[in-house]
Amino acid sequence: MRSLRKTVLLAFLVSVVLVLALLHSWPTRSYATVDVSQRPGSDKHLEDRLPDADPRSGDIPYRVREGVASLLARNGCVCEGKSAAVNLPFSQLLFPRVSASALHTAFQASELEALKERRAKEYHSFQTRTQSPADALLIAEANSPLQYPTQGVAVRPLRTILIPGLALHDIHKENYSLNITATLGTLNVAAEVEGVKVKGDGEMHMTLSSSLLPSLNRQLQFVSYTNTLFHPSTADTLQLQTEGHQAAFIIKIGHGATPKLYNTGPKGEYNISALVTIATKTFLRYDKLQDLIDSVRKYYPTVTIVIADDSEHPQTVSGPYIEHYIMPFGKGWFAGRNLAVSQVTTKYVLWVDDDFIFSSSTKLEKLVDVLERTTLDLVGGAVREATGYTSTYRQTISIEPGQEEGDCLHMRRGFHHAIAGFPGCVVTDGVINFFLARTEKVQQVGFDPRLARVAHLEFFIDGLGSLHVGSCDAVIVNHATKIKLPWVGQSESDKTYAKFRYPPASSDAAHTKNGLLFFKNRLQCMTHN
Repeated sequence: MRSLRKTVLLAFLVSVVLVLALLHSWPTRSYATVDVSQRPGSDKHLEDRLPDADPRSGDIPYRVREGVASLLARNGCVCEGKSAAVNLPFSQLLFPRVSASALHTAFQASELEALKERRAKEYHSFQTRTQSPADALLIAEANSPLQYPTQGVAVRPLRTILIPGLALHDIHKENYSLNITATLGTLNVAAEVEGVKVKGDGEMHMTLSSSLLPSLNRQLQFVSYTNTLFHPSTADTLQLQTEGHQAAFIIKIGHGATPKLYNTGPKGEYNISALVTIATKTFLRYDKLQDLIDSVRKYYPTVTIVIADDSEHPQTVSGPYIEHYIMPFGKGWFAGRNLAVSQVTTKYVLWVDDDFIFSSSTKLEKLVDVLERTTLDLVGGAVREATGYTSTYRQTISIEPGQEEGDCLHMRRGFHHAIAGFPGCVVTDGVINFFLARTEKVQQVGFDPRLARVAHLEFFIDGLGSLHVGSCDAVIVNHATKIKLPWVGQSESDKTYAKFRYPPASSDAAHTKNGLLFFKNRLQCMTHN
């Protein structure tokens, strides 16, 4: 009887712990379902960030809503972890806490200041390259007689366009005059209207005047802009001025995006062999690689498999629709990813680890359908372990602006919202090592070859802002078992692999990763759970 009571009590305690863990990990926010289908300094108070008050309303009191104001971007970021609420066995698993890592510790104190100066210089150069006048905030003031385009005007370098939308309204004068000024090009008129005087045609500053407003507005329809200073991607800020009124608008200057299209054959069901190439990186594990190839061939016999191999003594891996590329010994994980992806010529590339195994649940058609019908660039699937546990490893990634010390990187488990029309699919920022992506987008982001041993989310950090990432849990690949029977010894190949794959936390690999985040990505610290 006493043994039964102990069993019941133990079961009750375990149930309480599991319920608490479930409540703790339960989403604290409701996730929306969104349609992403294809379509044609230190922190400042709110008052310090407001524009200069209008004299007509400057004395009107207002009340700050802290719940909203606290969401506004700050001039400095705070990168702090949280201590564990409870200290029990498996507490990190049951109650995951947010940890923070200072990234400057990857460097010696003696070199840190010089490194910060070089980083600041590189960051300034980066801003100069990537920012243009088109990023400036322009507001069309209400009740201005000037009519002008506020967005959407573009010209190819050294070409000419008519400026749309110029007009003068709701003003009564004996004589009407309008000044237009450009900085990267010249102004002209494509036609002349009787009764309108044009001065400065072919120059950067033009004046148009007339005693008849309808005639002036008709002449404004023929004003042209010619870009004269070549730059493949920039913008010109044009100034408009009439008596008592001024305005400015942007003309973007740049080449149009060159299409990169893929001929996938006649319409019908998805031809996976024409749409998808499978890419993987291998190192020593030829037995697992062969298991992967055999499983792929069972379901997709004609899909091309590209293999990057940096083993010291590479073995021959051959067969129909297999491309095997040999790299220098130990060149590394991301270098191999770069090599494999660089050889892909299909619209999509499927990344898999060399110890994955395809099954009847590995339906690539489902992932292709998501990318074909949405604006996503990359969609991850799920990986099922030998224990039966299935993981999608969804991560949200954000960068909080900082000051001179750099920005703060925040990574959290989870996703942003569900995708309408695709049950089990969500939008997130980082996914597991099993994903289908638009080949061109992956090649644009690339994989930093300095990350040789342990890396994954660094690719998604580099792609933040350019990669639109999703995850679907219904497409599953199996993971070869990592369980080792105690009476089965490790082979020399396994020992060598483990030495490279699992470097100690104090190794150069960990310092390299933090160093790249600190300097290349201009981050001061990272928080994650």
